[in-house]
Amino acid sequence: MAISITDFARINDAAISMNEFSLKWRFTDSKYYELPKEHLDQLKPLSLEGAKFLNNHIGQLHNEVPFTAKFFRVVDQIDIADESEARKWLYGRGLPFEKNVFLTWNAKTAMIAPWKLVVKYYNEFYYPGSDDLTVFDQGLSWALLFYHEDEIYFGANHDFTI
Repeated sequence: MAISITDFARINDAAISMNEFSLKWRFTDSKYYELPKEHLDQLKPLSLEGAKFLNNHIGQLHNEVPFTAKFFRVVDQIDIADESEARKWLYGRGLPFEKNVFLTWNAKTAMIAPWKLVVKYYNEFYYPGSDDLTVFDQGLSWALLFYHEDEIYFGANHDFTI
């Protein structure tokens, strides 16, 4: 039975097991990467209903690349050539490490994950050349776009650490 997700109050109801998640191989297959169980258990893949809800929530965010003009007051960008620099840049966004954030690859594929795990394993969540991954908070006061051309964009409606 499909669960109707119409607001964030029920988004956790859309969680599915990792075994049902189309991108599970990124986190569970030794050919790619196996997250430690304590980290894997913190990831909440979402059902099709949950993914559609999140995709609709970000709606007009990407009418232009990286973000629709004037959606955010401040936009910053980094190339992902140096993994350690990219990770420091993500850490420098000043977001609380324990905060759960929303990830959406497309209208069918989404997840909830702690920000600290997104930073730690960003190269498992995002595959350059094939993925466009949006990471955001519920209120859309900020968002990240991991763009398929090896770039990360961060937009916010507040000042942030650079």
